[in-house]
Amino acid sequence: MRVPLELVEMVGKKELVKALGTKDETVAKRLLGSVVRQWEQHFDDLRARRALTADDKADAVWQHYNASLQRDEQTRRAMPTPSDIEAEERKVWSKIDAGEISSRDFVGMINANTELELLRSKRAHDANLRKQRLNALKRHLITGETFLIEDAAKDYIETNRLLIEVGSDDYRDLCLRMMRSDIEHLERTFERDQGNYSGAPKDPIVKPATGTARESAAPGETIMELFEVYAGENPKSISADTLNQARRDVGTFVDHVGNTCPAHRIDKKAVREWKALLMKYPVKATETKAFEGMKIAQIVKHNEKVGKPVLTPRTVNRYLSSLGAFCSWLVAHGYIEPNPTDGMSLAKDKKKKVFPFTTDQMNPVQLAAVHRMPE
Repeated sequence: MRVPLELVEMVGKKELVKALGTKDETVAKRLLGSVVRQWEQHFDDLRARRALTADDKADAVWQHYNASLQRDEQTRRAMPTPSDIEAEERKVWSKIDAGEISSRDFVGMINANTELELLRSKRAHDANLRKQRLNALKRHLITGETFLIEDAAKDYIETNRLLIEVGSDDYRDLCLRMMRSDIEHLERTFERDQGNYSGAPKDPIVKPATGTARESAAPGETIMELFEVYAGENPKSISADTLNQARRDVGTFVDHVGNTCPAHRIDKKAVREWKALLMKYPVKATETKAFEGMKIAQIVKHNEKVGKPVLTPRTVNRYLSSLGAFCSWLVAHGYIEPNPTDGMSLAKDKKKKVFPFTTDQMNPVQLAAVHRMPE
């Protein structure tokens, strides 16, 4: 199967090939459907992914900090209390008194004592493990080693369906930030060991994330799925051609915020960032081979080298108008409030683009016309 052009860069090849392990054509045809469905699901998953942003990094840091503290609290609740330890001691002595454990039963004595000691030392053992991890994280933060946090980083990347290559600069930066978050969480745990639950992060990057697009849309409620509902209703009764143009325009916005971004996350910030990209967006980018398989931000970046002409303010306003009409429908149906495109249009260029010919310019034209007249 050929890989869709827009996914070739992510997949790393132009074609997928798989041997079905049989020479029987009937069996091959039966196996074919399953393989094709797996590939198509893989393509759909890649299309739904989006590029890592600064907001994602901030969210990953804060989520990891809070989740780690929640796990610590769960661990503390499961720790044996002094009453639990006393109960275990009484249990051991009662077995000795009943003759279930005796000095002649060496293995039984060892097992009973071991269980009791494990209960007694469980808190100290947990604190020791936390101390070792804290020291290791601080050392690795200096040396740039990231393996202690990579499982958590990869889990965040997969959960949020992000486009990020393991080992890339962005990946390493995400890991290092999450390590700092982990260090802060461990510092809080040692404060809790002393009964102090009032501690707050001292590292400036460990703070509540305020960015958008932190969640994935519910099934049937992605921006483009809702656009199709809007198109079906067609509240302004616009022509099919205009509706298709609006679909393409809104598609570039989705290209910016991601396929899984829920409609209620369409806000001023997202529209502002999209408009800034449109002002640098090359004309007919989707038809230009130099931009094949690229998303809008990649196209704008690549055009700094290619140097293709960019959209006019009038065309940028058309994109904004297409999104604005759709957002008005979203407002009317309770998905967002208010319309984030209001007041975002670019000012019209009032400079006169066409000027009348001067007399000196017209005279040669008139003379040429006279010479061409039939006698």
